[in-house]
Amino acid sequence: MEGNLDSSIEYLLNVEKQARLAGDVTATRNAVTSIIQLCYEARAWKTLNDQIILLSKRRGNLTLFPPYFIGKQAVTAMVQQAMQYIDETPDIETRIELIKTLNSVSAGKIYVEIERARLIKRLAKIKEEQGLIAEAADLMQEIAVETFGAMAKTEKIAFILEQVRLCLDRQDYVRAQILSRKISPRVFDADVSKAKKPKEGDNIVEEAPPDVPTLLELKRIYYELMIRYYSHSNDYLEICRCYKAIYDIPSVKENPALWIPVLRKICWYLALSPHGPMQSSLLNSTLEDKNLSEIPNFRLLLKQLVTMEVVQWTRLWETYKDELRMRRTFLEALLNILVVAKYYSNITLKRLADLLCLSLQETENHMSEMVVSKALVCKIDRTLGNDVLNSWAMNLEKLLDLVEKSCHQIHKETMVHKAAGKLTT
Repeated sequence: MEGNLDSSIEYLLNVEKQARLAGDVTATRNAVTSIIQLCYEARAWKTLNDQIILLSKRRGNLTLFPPYFIGKQAVTAMVQQAMQYIDETPDIETRIELIKTLNSVSAGKIYVEIERARLIKRLAKIKEEQGLIAEAADLMQEIAVETFGAMAKTEKIAFILEQVRLCLDRQDYVRAQILSRKISPRVFDADVSKAKKPKEGDNIVEEAPPDVPTLLELKRIYYELMIRYYSHSNDYLEICRCYKAIYDIPSVKENPALWIPVLRKICWYLALSPHGPMQSSLLNSTLEDKNLSEIPNFRLLLKQLVTMEVVQWTRLWETYKDELRMRRTFLEALLNILVVAKYYSNITLKRLADLLCLSLQETENHMSEMVVSKALVCKIDRTLGNDVLNSWAMNLEKLLDLVEKSCHQIHKETMVHKAAGKLTT
């Protein structure tokens, strides 16, 4: 069997050489793919890897047209056909070896850059399944698919989102943010039905593989990843905006089982978000949503946020305690401090703590955080109500008055003495 395979490969190599030198593109491509097919049918995986490397080198030595053009066509066909056999490999080691062989062959060749990107993605998937998250992330970052003109838009977005996901999995939030900025949110709002037809001379864009999600599915994946990123920095307003974008997806809005949990999270993160123009705008637009009537408890929560009154958190806590949990103190302090700021120009810290149902230290900490984030403007007079400091300040004021009067008398006596001296002279 092995002898027959070697003789068949030798015969096809001679046919390939003759066709290549004759400038026959079709015959050259057929000979190359036939060699790959023979190795696969014989399950000779090592021979398959060796022949792929051999054929790629023979193509690489040709630099003149038409041989170079013929070689390019042959290498492309060879790589595409060999990629179909990856899933047929008997074990994981053989699969990795075949992927690495195809990756080395396609490296530096712009006409198989899309195939190389797909190979890297499959290799990264294997590394991830083996628990090597960092190595998988490093592999994916080698490819910059945004420069691939022939790759379908959905496949580009899916590849970049996979890069972002792996960075988040390895907790590399800085690189995840950099990669996420390669995708503009406006791309998800494009109307696919109105896509422009390619003009003559434009690059031919390949069709995306069947396993690539649609644009709307990619939109949901994108915002779910951004929720993971913003959760790391506790940016509740941005998390709310991400859930709002998911809520606006038609497939989500048509299914109550999907939009109800999303709308609940929008309400919670609106309540947790710092007060500001964007938060107010989202709050009012959410209150106008008719679907909010399906979850009346959350409609009541948003109305309490809009109404500038101090909220009785003991009663609210009983209603939402299963979902508020550790965020209760932050939420109650944020809203009630803003309400107090609207109705009071001066208030003691003790009275404010009583209104918030918090300790003096917790009240001061929340006020300081809001001042730093520019959500509140206030000053604390620490001398007010302190008898020791007040008596010290009064005594100091009396002392300064005495010093000023003494200086005035000294200055007066000096002037009188000078005037008397002049009269005597």
